[in-house]
Amino acid sequence: MVSGQLKSRRLARVQVKTINGTKTKYVQRNRQIAKCAVTGKPLRGIPRKTNRQFKNLNKSSKTVARAFGGYMSHSALKTKIIEEMVLNK
Repeated sequence: MVSGQLKSRRLARVQVKTINGTKTKYVQRNRQIAKCAVTGKPLRGIPRKTNRQFKNLNKSSKTVARAFGGYMSHSALKTKIIEEMVLNK
């Protein structure tokens, strides 16, 4: 087990009720919410799981099925496409 000084970074402390009282249990923390690289808004459709659970998901549930799916929000992508269309004309 990791030393007590480093535990708080990786594991979250949870109080569990038992018959004899409460017991402290350590569980893995969830990932941070995925955010858009341009606007910084949270991305929809990407689950917030622990790293181990996220690794075992299939690819279709890790990303969104569009261009720049797990990277940009839909509004940022829309403005980027419109800007490209204006510049190319």
